[in-house]
Amino acid sequence: MTIEKEIELILSRYTVEENHKQSNYFDAIKQLVAGRAGAGEAQSRQQWQGGIDRVYRLVEDEMLSNQGLPRAVIAFGTSGWRGTLGKDLFVHSVAAVTAAILNLYRQAEGNAELRAALGVDSFAEMQQRGCVVGFDNRFGGPLLALAAVNVLCANGVKVFYAGEATTGALSASVLIRKAAFSINLTPSHNPMEYGGFKYNAADAGPAAPVLTDAITRFAGEYVQQDAVPFIPAGCNLQQPLAELPGVVMEDALESWRQLVRNGAALHGIAYDQLLADLATNDEVVVCVDAVHGASRRYLRRLLNNPPADRLVLLRDSQDPTFGGIAPEPSSANMQPVMRTLAVRSEPLKIGAIIDPDGDRIRFTDGVIEISMNQFGAMAYHFLHEIKGKRGMVAKTVASSNLANAVAEQLGEEVFEPKVGFKEFKPVINKALVYFEESDGISIIGHTPEKDAFIGLILAIDMVMTLKKSLGEYLAEIEATFGCFYPDRDGVVVSQQGATLLQTLGQLEQYGPGSQVRVGDGLKTIAQVIDVDGRKMIFEDGSWIMIRPSGTEPKVRFYVEARNREETTLLVKSAKSMLAEIGLLP
Repeated sequence: MTIEKEIELILSRYTVEENHKQSNYFDAIKQLVAGRAGAGEAQSRQQWQGGIDRVYRLVEDEMLSNQGLPRAVIAFGTSGWRGTLGKDLFVHSVAAVTAAILNLYRQAEGNAELRAALGVDSFAEMQQRGCVVGFDNRFGGPLLALAAVNVLCANGVKVFYAGEATTGALSASVLIRKAAFSINLTPSHNPMEYGGFKYNAADAGPAAPVLTDAITRFAGEYVQQDAVPFIPAGCNLQQPLAELPGVVMEDALESWRQLVRNGAALHGIAYDQLLADLATNDEVVVCVDAVHGASRRYLRRLLNNPPADRLVLLRDSQDPTFGGIAPEPSSANMQPVMRTLAVRSEPLKIGAIIDPDGDRIRFTDGVIEISMNQFGAMAYHFLHEIKGKRGMVAKTVASSNLANAVAEQLGEEVFEPKVGFKEFKPVINKALVYFEESDGISIIGHTPEKDAFIGLILAIDMVMTLKKSLGEYLAEIEATFGCFYPDRDGVVVSQQGATLLQTLGQLEQYGPGSQVRVGDGLKTIAQVIDVDGRKMIFEDGSWIMIRPSGTEPKVRFYVEARNREETTLLVKSAKSMLAEIGLLP
């Protein structure tokens, strides 16, 4: 069968002519991407790409023409609103959510709690301070951003338009520009079919629940109305930027660089000197996999264009399909970086993989992989002991206890909230480092949003200052503070909401003093932390934590052993607990 016939067969299977609702465009795109991946010759790959482009034109038409309701109810969770492009996120629905945000500022004029969370006292102040708007590499990002910008401009709101940018850079723009808020069209690390909408208030960090709950409520009302408040009748949601009043083009990376320089006294990173040293140090090589995401546009300039042979970028082309992979900083996705570094001769190797919107990062030195569970503790030790800064460490309850061990021996406190970067708000610019096990990090004097770029700069600073690899530094820390072996996983469940919480409530049987079978033996629970799900800490310091996901129909579980071999046994024990309460067969 010819490639043309294969493409037509796929299109006939998943698309219905002139019927967006009945078409499964991304199922078709996934099949076409698989065909492209298996094609040997450039001409064959181009044929498959032509099929992909055909389907994306249909997605674009759906995003522009859809006037119906999103397939799923709009809900702002831990990291905003996510859904399928064309089916949930389209021009009309994004405009309605933008209008809901504007209503938030109108309602705040009579609500002190909202004003405090927004960091803005009036609608007029919000208009004058303005909004930063950007998006990641997802298909249709400019269409959705333009819809938001048109609504903002129609209501007299100043707009700082950053275009394709990372989450950390957009957050920095809010702080440097003293903007009232930001809109970032991204679903972070979710697969290719997803779109997303992140909202940050004036503090530039993830919005507080009082704000996201209100946006969810207003957006749910607006998306069902023919005449939406704050969207003038006949408003052209795709009016070009050049024709809109109050739009300022924003260089988000330059704002990010300025923020790092401004915070030097707090975190001790001499950004410009570090990059000057990197440019002349031929013992260091940096390899970063951008996974086709927004970071690809910035990485060379972020590092001040070091010699091209010592900054190797992987998957740095534009591809909203991510080559068919799940675009996250996983062990499987780290392998190209590790293979690249394995053949390099430089003694100091820094490898990293960054997710599409640049808020997650994972590391390697070419020999071992270093997740945020380890790197967060390393960053804290580095700022505290090498940079000479003093203060607590902040980590989510699901993160490794290595940082706890470091802080305890250094005589410092640990702030350990539930999962979600917004939970660090009470200790922003008090803790030296705040991080979560899902590869997000930020530091004192920087943005309150998780930021892969500051993680990369920290890694480079560590290696060049200490003149040792990340793995060597980690080994020294573990030799002093102990070894911890974390892992995590999740299972899809049919239960949701109150029903799921009620089922998970059965885990209360595992209280202090209870025993849990791990492998061939029993472990006794010494402590239970229930700020987010249930974390059961055993007498030897190992633990199991189980919690519902805040963004997906999943139950997530996390484990940490004190020896490497026991990690898989704890995973099996966690699954056994879920089976016992009826969430696994």
